Amino acid sequence: MDKQLTLWLVIAVYGVFMLAVGILSSRSARKGSGGVESFTVGGRNAGGWLSAFSYGTAYFSAVMFIGYSGGSGWDFGLWGVLVGIGNALIGSLLAWLVLAKRTRRVTRKLSISSMPQFFEKRFGSRRMKLFSCIVIFVFLLPYSASVYKGLTSVCSVLLDLDEQVCMVMIALASAIVLVLGGYMATLKADFVQGFIMIFGICALLVLVVAGPKVGGLTQGIQRMADYMQAHEMAPLSTSAAVSLVSTILMTSLGTWGLPQMIHKYYGIRDDREVRRGTVVSTLFALLISGGGYFIGSLSHLFFGETMPEGGKDYLVPLMLNQAALPNILLGVVLVLLISASVSTLSSITLTACSTASMDLVKEAIAPKMKESSLSALTRGLCLLFVVGSYLIANYPTPILEMMSYSWGILSGSFLAPYLLSLYWKGINRAGAWAGMAGGFLIAFLPAALSGFTTPNGPLYACIAMAASCLLCWAVSLIAKRAGWKSAASNPEFYQSVITE
Repeated sequence: MDKQLTLWLVIAVYGVFMLAVGILSSRSARKGSGGVESFTVGGRNAGGWLSAFSYGTAYFSAVMFIGYSGGSGWDFGLWGVLVGIGNALIGSLLAWLVLAKRTRRVTRKLSISSMPQFFEKRFGSRRMKLFSCIVIFVFLLPYSASVYKGLTSVCSVLLDLDEQVCMVMIALASAIVLVLGGYMATLKADFVQGFIMIFGICALLVLVVAGPKVGGLTQGIQRMADYMQAHEMAPLSTSAAVSLVSTILMTSLGTWGLPQMIHKYYGIRDDREVRRGTVVSTLFALLISGGGYFIGSLSHLFFGETMPEGGKDYLVPLMLNQAALPNILLGVVLVLLISASVSTLSSITLTACSTASMDLVKEAIAPKMKESSLSALTRGLCLLFVVGSYLIANYPTPILEMMSYSWGILSGSFLAPYLLSLYWKGINRAGAWAGMAGGFLIAFLPAALSGFTTPNGPLYACIAMAASCLLCWAVSLIAKRAGWKSAASNPEFYQSVITE
């Protein structure tokens, strides 16, 4: 069968499945409460497997498979695999161990459906709630756009389609499931898409490694090691090592402050499901991320020292095109990338738009808005967000940099005040504001002053996260000693939530 026809048939099967999930979930939602909480957290009744797969599919999209794995493999060679291992151990295992249980308890007992609501109830600050809401909505847009760019590059290579056509198709696919069904629709779709990703990455690893460009696992690793030795990549230079560590920390520890990742803990049924989700999420990340970065680490075996046309964003798509994969498997791999990306897009969009509708529109503009109207508004904002992401995706910024700006600003702003609030009673409103504003400015200003072209986004993100933690701690202590009004504690928050 013709290659293009095979690819389109596989995609069509996937598209029919996604449409069915959206329609069935929409009917299920109408039978239930139909309110905004049902749309955003699914009634807080998700199991560990569903939550873990949703976390993993939101974590790993075409940005990882295309942008980060290709770019890291080109810059660091086999060292790039360490990014995937860090994602599994820090971004999944440790994140679930430290954050999941307490987040689930806090959000359930205090009826919290978003990160801005968390900050308001912990620090008693409506302004902090509104500030975080605006930051989340605005700076999740470039992350969403980076997913578009990643998937567009591979679709344009494998399907020989115009990039604009690819972006429109991706937008429609993510909007269908999300707008029709909401949170539970994305969970159910993510569960099946997770298995597609597992099968796809396993098949891809086997066939790429066995292909003529690599020549088998042992030979491929040896050839890459020889290449790295000859080109001063083993060991890495000091600047390259700093860049590698920054990438590991930003893509791993950075998830701790991303609202769309934290959101996955809100709907977990109980602590038993949290434990189950921890194991499943870690194994999923180890396979998907580790495998993805390993494939990217072999890029020099395909292209030598010559960067292909299109730059780093086209390394992995061109590798797939040269790997001589069977047409049907190439279709599965393409669906793997579409599945991962649509899941991430749905998660980003749901988080940004539910936050904007609940915490900005209803809070500041229409406080008497009914639940049914709020749910409809959230769906409308989802469509608007998809359009905005499409427009930003046309900006000529590489995938890796575009994502690092988003992650750096969001994690720099929120990781420290959120994490410390779960475990330290001493953090107060003054400290939280200092950490939030300081982290935001440290991550945002270098990117903005460079016209969003600086290649050092991961480094600035790490500096922002570290500085934010220090500011939260230091200013909280100073405010308490000075007796500032903003240093007031909130013991009820911990008595009713943490001590169960």
